Amino acid sequence: MLDSKSSFLKDLFWAAVEAADPLKALARELPESRECPVAVMGAGKGAAQLARAFEELWLGPIRGVVVTRYGFGVNCKHVRVLEAAHPIPDENGVKASSELLNLANSLSEKDLAVVLITGGGSALLPLPPEGMTLGDEILLNEILLRSGAPISAMNAIRKHFSKIKGGRLAVAARPGKLHTLIVSDVPGDDPSQVASGPTVPDASDPDTAFAAIKRYGIELPSKFLDHLSSENARAPTPDDPDFEENSVNVIASCSLSLEAAVGRAKCLGADARILSSAMEGEAREAGRFLAAVAKEVKIANRPFRKPVSILSGGETTVTIKGTGLGGPNTETTLSFALEIEGCDGICALFADTDGIDGSGTNAGAFADGNTAGRIREAGLDPVECLANNDSLKAMEAAGQTFEIGPTGTNVNDFRAVLVD
Repeated sequence: MLDSKSSFLKDLFWAAVEAADPLKALARELPESRECPVAVMGAGKGAAQLARAFEELWLGPIRGVVVTRYGFGVNCKHVRVLEAAHPIPDENGVKASSELLNLANSLSEKDLAVVLITGGGSALLPLPPEGMTLGDEILLNEILLRSGAPISAMNAIRKHFSKIKGGRLAVAARPGKLHTLIVSDVPGDDPSQVASGPTVPDASDPDTAFAAIKRYGIELPSKFLDHLSSENARAPTPDDPDFEENSVNVIASCSLSLEAAVGRAKCLGADARILSSAMEGEAREAGRFLAAVAKEVKIANRPFRKPVSILSGGETTVTIKGTGLGGPNTETTLSFALEIEGCDGICALFADTDGIDGSGTNAGAFADGNTAGRIREAGLDPVECLANNDSLKAMEAAGQTFEIGPTGTNVNDFRAVLVD
């Protein structure tokens, strides 16, 4: 059954990705007059593709720097594309952050800078504050990634351990004017949350960070807690005059991509409904929840009538307790597969729109009522794999990983559950 439905699910996925295509997204937002000189700054998994698209659309002189993940770079004529590590920062990320900060500091009141931001920028912009090192920032990132805290909580904490996040890049760019264009990968599309808001401040302060640490049981060394209590930890706030003449636009998002997938389903003569564009929480719990919804539709025709594709987006997280490999979407798929084992007429595709899910090379995976059985036939216990955070091995054993490579954009997770 999965083979006959996987092409349909992939069709919906690619419709979602196409809706976030950098060239199309930028073309909708740039002004008609494009002849003036401009400086380009950017960070994120899709920053290089955005920079290349910008070069195609802009008519005036261009200079600039963007940083993206290793393997995600593309050739640009005028913008330097730098690569660094993701999700754990490295020294190349520090060098790239310094170059961006230097470019910002060079701007005058006559200069216009376009800032291209996509998801993944937080890890790609490590620039620790005075008294802290890259090793400290790596440790902080590892602790946060293992905590299972949502992206909003992680950003509320890590923006206070940076010289560039939390609006600090915009402050450095004054008196230049900034036009920030964002491809959102965060639930709710809050621009200050994408890449920890290098040019977009939010109202969170160290007290907000302490509250997140307490709520999610995050254990930080005393060195980090001492820094949070210091005046140096405070980031600029939205009412700071340095942001008055800047503009911010979200040009692509999970919500827009899900709507595009609904439109594609209708073109194919099928019904599709959006359950949520802002799902957060544990990946395995998301899998259980979506399985429960699918079985309710299958049995009772509620909250939607079958046949239907149930779409959702957002960003789930994995609290790492085991030693296996995988990512949020792959773990969601394995959890979902266990819950629908033996159920006919239900299948799903869960994948990251940037093409890479967590620590693997796959974007995500497919599942149906026979997936768990296929894993057992391959000699693995799917329950043990889930407990060990070894979703990638399990889904590879089932032969149901979704491998596509980098897509050039990033609007977070795409989940499609088909109830036939």
